[in-house]
Amino acid sequence: MRDEELERPSVHEYWFVKLSKMTSLTKRGALIVFEGCDRSGKTTQCKKLVENLRNKGITTEFLCFPDRSTAIGKVIDSYLKKEEELPDRTIHLTFAANIWENEQKIKSALQNGVTLVIDRYAYSNVAYSAAKEAMDFKWCTLPATGLPKPDVVFFLDMNMEAMEKRGGFGSERYETTNFQRSVYNNFKKLIDKSWKVLNADQKKDVLHEEILTNALSITENVKNSEIGYLW
Repeated sequence: MRDEELERPSVHEYWFVKLSKMTSLTKRGALIVFEGCDRSGKTTQCKKLVENLRNKGITTEFLCFPDRSTAIGKVIDSYLKKEEELPDRTIHLTFAANIWENEQKIKSALQNGVTLVIDRYAYSNVAYSAAKEAMDFKWCTLPATGLPKPDVVFFLDMNMEAMEKRGGFGSERYETTNFQRSVYNNFKKLIDKSWKVLNADQKKDVLHEEILTNALSITENVKNSEIGYLW
């Protein structure tokens, strides 16, 4: 047998190298999360951002938690509408499970160059659960350990009085002023260098320009970086 035949890679080795090169050429997408108290305008800004990123040629998808379309999500939906009662620890773990059932979808999208814009994430679960009596803040963070970490968290900081005046406030379980104040304080404990605290009391278009500018920078900066993980 000739020497060159001995050195020729196998079919499996050839495709492994080829796929590795193809994967390395794919720039990953950004994980962009919106957080804030109820009725702070998160969903509106999420959808505007998805539209504008797509208009700029950036492949973008929208996710919202809780995802009420799944079996787990339907339990959460009933709980939030006050149709079902569950112990505090049980509903906390249920919220966490709702994100975990989407974890592979999130990672796959990012690795394939899709930017994800998410309305609420694990931070909300911590902030809301820890606002309840006898719920330890540190314990509330544990179920999210290992989830993909957002590249940026846009925290929409809104005046409480203005928030109360928005349509629909009070229709779901957690929408009371005192509870929302506790949630707000818990959000503040979660802030790290990846968060951008934005004034949500300003005009929607002005706020969105600030969000879009930051989002465009993030999508560019993370293309060659690894996905991070909580906490």
